[in-house]
Amino acid sequence: MHTHEARLDALRKQLAQDGLDGFVIPISDEHMSEYVGAYAQRLAWLTGFGGSAGTAVVLRDEAAIFVDGRYTLQVREQVDGRLYSYQSVPQTSPAAWLGEHAPEGARIGYDAWLHGRPWVESVASALSSRGARLVAVDSNPVDAVWADRPAPSIAPALVHADDHAGQSASEKRAAVAEWLAERKLDAVVVSALDSIAWLLNIRGADVERTPVALSFVLAHADGTADLFIAPEKVTPALVQHLGNAVRIHDRDGFVPALEAMAGKRVAVDPERAVAAIFATLDRAGAKTIALTDPVVLPKAIKNEVEKAGQRAAQARDGAAVSRFLHWLSVEAPRGGVTELAAADRLEAFRAEGGLLRDLSFDTISGAGPNGAVVHYRVSEETNRTLEPNSVYLVDSGAQYVDGTTDITRTVWVGPGQPPAEVRDRFTRVLKGHIALARAVFPKGTAGSQLDSFARQFLWSAGLDYAHGTGHGVGSFLSVHEGPQRIAKAAGGQAGTGQVLMPGMILSNEPGYYKTGAYGIRIENLVLVEPRAIEGAEGEFYGFETLTHVPIDRHLVDVALLTPEERDWWNAYHAGTLALLSPQLEGADRIWLEGACAPL
Repeated sequence: MHTHEARLDALRKQLAQDGLDGFVIPISDEHMSEYVGAYAQRLAWLTGFGGSAGTAVVLRDEAAIFVDGRYTLQVREQVDGRLYSYQSVPQTSPAAWLGEHAPEGARIGYDAWLHGRPWVESVASALSSRGARLVAVDSNPVDAVWADRPAPSIAPALVHADDHAGQSASEKRAAVAEWLAERKLDAVVVSALDSIAWLLNIRGADVERTPVALSFVLAHADGTADLFIAPEKVTPALVQHLGNAVRIHDRDGFVPALEAMAGKRVAVDPERAVAAIFATLDRAGAKTIALTDPVVLPKAIKNEVEKAGQRAAQARDGAAVSRFLHWLSVEAPRGGVTELAAADRLEAFRAEGGLLRDLSFDTISGAGPNGAVVHYRVSEETNRTLEPNSVYLVDSGAQYVDGTTDITRTVWVGPGQPPAEVRDRFTRVLKGHIALARAVFPKGTAGSQLDSFARQFLWSAGLDYAHGTGHGVGSFLSVHEGPQRIAKAAGGQAGTGQVLMPGMILSNEPGYYKTGAYGIRIENLVLVEPRAIEGAEGEFYGFETLTHVPIDRHLVDVALLTPEERDWWNAYHAGTLALLSPQLEGADRIWLEGACAPL
């Protein structure tokens, strides 16, 4: 019996012992995080699936794994189809599947610390049609059979200095207190790790790629707060930074603190807080009010210090990425560079200044057909060589103490010229990127209203891409930050209805993917800023482009560009040259001058 079969077998025995007929295993933690620590990687341990989003459902005699379109290929490579049937989300869901497959009267277990309340309600309702029940477990049965499960990280929580944050933690807590008072609430549960980090001006090293510290916060209407965090993570510097108004408790004190809220009015965010938090407060006799975490919007609207930090981080990052692209232009056409080697070399360029804290996500380094896999993650098994005369896509980002970066460049690996089709597709993506970068829009415009700006030139040729055009980005925080995004509003996707406000940072990343052949994406980060227009009736906004790295001119069909698009290209590259040139020398600078020359 191989590893994953043995693990599934052990879990089934544990479920039988616990009196359960099934169990649901998501990729999640107690904070509903996008990326989770090693201790919470239960799905990967059980099934072998390595993506960042997915769920398995295990019944006594069958099991299924649910992933979205990003992972259709990956799940088949990593998960044994004899053990799990492959299910595609959103065409089906764990709730719908259980509604058809759960035995009559079954008890299906779930860990209430890993799921949101809306999920629990939808699954419970699907099961009730079969007389089956959803049962919250006291302890997770996967943990019972996972013998060498890593412990949660005990890395110390770090102080994020005010000269990077731009606003003190006490000012932020005061704003939350005011928000509570306006709504006649006593307290708010802050459980999203990036919200806690922003509110208290702390960071950490508990989750790869996102600089957060595992903890919970209860913020009160009097401006004080309770922080629940493992004692090993608390340093004298942290205690001094937090001051008297933030009481520090062991993480284990969180549930008793919720239980002590009887008779209090407590705000909880159903999108960011797990079902167990609601259940504990309800049992205690507190009145829970479902509201969006009050930190989410202020965190998304960057202050002047955060904007300046972001510009500095982008300038530093742009120089490192440009040095990498120069190196690539020399080495790749010789045929000796692999996807893994390229990703490692790019990280090394970023690390050279001594300021890199981490990557902001695992580098997507896709040669030829691998570039067509939207969320491709290179591994030893899939590692390809960048072949001469092919397309290479690299999507990468960095965490610096003054900013978080995310950039995609698609390059032609020579020495020959790109085929007409590739240049046509690339130029249509570029035209969409420029249209969004140049967009001017009235106050009150949502991201979904700008999405087709970036798609129009692909659409006119009968083409499209199956991902959003832009996501929010944090300040030395999560590279995927809400609430704003630029995407199709279909299916009421979270964030698409959020209006764009000055100070928000988003990505601008249209693409095109030809399965089995190549992928194209051009991604810069942009900052929403006020736009002064003579004679304007009302307030209007536009974007400042923050990312400055040359875009590959070999892939451009200049004949397809309008004079305005050419002007944008020339101005963008003149700005890139001015910003990066002082940071580069010798052959790197000569390459940059060529790459930034006017079209």
